Amino acid sequence: MENSIDAYVPAEMAKRAEASAVRKANRDFVSAFFLAIQAGSFIAFGAAFFTSVIQDSALGVGLTKLIGGMVFSLGLVLVIIAGADLFTGDTLMVMACFSKKIKVRQMLRSWIFVLFGNLVGALAIVILVYFSGHWMGNGGAVGAKALAIANHKVNLTFTQAFTSGMLCNILVCLAIWLCHSCRSVTDKILAILLPITAFVAMGFEHSIANMYFIPAGLLLKHNSKIVGLLNGMDLSNLNLHGFVLGNLIPVIIGNMVGGAIFVGSVYWILYLRKPR
Repeated sequence: MENSIDAYVPAEMAKRAEASAVRKANRDFVSAFFLAIQAGSFIAFGAAFFTSVIQDSALGVGLTKLIGGMVFSLGLVLVIIAGADLFTGDTLMVMACFSKKIKVRQMLRSWIFVLFGNLVGALAIVILVYFSGHWMGNGGAVGAKALAIANHKVNLTFTQAFTSGMLCNILVCLAIWLCHSCRSVTDKILAILLPITAFVAMGFEHSIANMYFIPAGLLLKHNSKIVGLLNGMDLSNLNLHGFVLGNLIPVIIGNMVGGAIFVGSVYWILYLRKPR
């Protein structure tokens, strides 16, 4: 009789990850797209929560980042527990692809649908937050922090954005991998908390979170009151070009490499590869 208390061992986790990938690859378009919209909005909520919490912190930089990472974890908790489809986590679908349970074209089609859906969900939250007046909180300090975060992201070099995206998604996919060991909601929340806190605290780049952070900055750039709180910060790179080419594309590529190669491929080799 199976012990229903102990966590699943890694070999069983690999089978569960593979089965999850097969389900995702065979979803109809409407289901996949709406689940992706949900995930984009959930990550955006985490990003907004993060900005609101750290904007006036009087703690040291390390503690502020630690707390910020913990609250940002809300995004992946919602994705995993409520049920949604996140592009960065879907890079683990390579495990089923290597096992020939799904075709490469199925995986790539799913990635494209989910990435676009994530963008729609994140932008929807940007618009709602804008009209809510949230960014004017604390005399505009919340908006000023959001603008500073966006501006920092569009000033990364290609190499910085790529490698930071890769490191980010190693941790995100490890959080999802750990969730495949879990038997309860509590287990999953605890499994998510530390890896996500780590990537946020270390300042790594998550493409879906940036679909909230940078468009937020693009809107706030036109608010003279909030711009004035940044003491002449150079915002010249904060534009559509900076968003798409300067950040989003290298971060997406980095996220794909980090999740698909450094997590999905490694665990497939360890637990699903058939010995010759």
